[in-house]
Amino acid sequence: MLAGLLGSAVRESHAQAAPTASRAGIGQIGVGWSFAKPDYAQKNIQGLTIYGSFDFTRHWGIAGDIHRNSLITPSDIGEDSYLLGPRYVFHHNRFTPYIKAQGGLARFKYLYDYAPHTHYTYKIFALGGGVDYEATQHINIRAIDFEYQKWPQFPTNGLTPFVFSFGASYVLR
Repeated sequence: MLAGLLGSAVRESHAQAAPTASRAGIGQIGVGWSFAKPDYAQKNIQGLTIYGSFDFTRHWGIAGDIHRNSLITPSDIGEDSYLLGPRYVFHHNRFTPYIKAQGGLARFKYLYDYAPHTHYTYKIFALGGGVDYEATQHINIRAIDFEYQKWPQFPTNGLTPFVFSFGASYVLR
């Protein structure tokens, strides 16, 4: 009798429903504004930022940033960067602090009115972090994002600009 009870319990346990709430990850795509201390001229430069991230797990993901810091250039130089790399995410209530390490390409531009626009492309890497705030289920506010960039191939011992940005993103859950 005991064997019959155990046998029916095992058979019935396979009839349970599979979980329906599973997700592949959380992604976001956003736009913002950035300020850079260019490490080449005395005046800061500014421009548009497009960013995105995809978190594979609760803490690990990938982040990409495009900084077009060649829109407001008081010193007539621009520094655009295209970066991609891993990020580590913390979660605290509606705040999401993160750190990141990225690599990619950058463009240094001379924007003088009296000369043709000249630009040079370099490999770069960046370390940084920031904080996103979950305003709604599908809108994040990027309160701050900071990057320390290293352009080792740039003549005269490389460049080390600092880039700060903020913005808003649409979250895909």
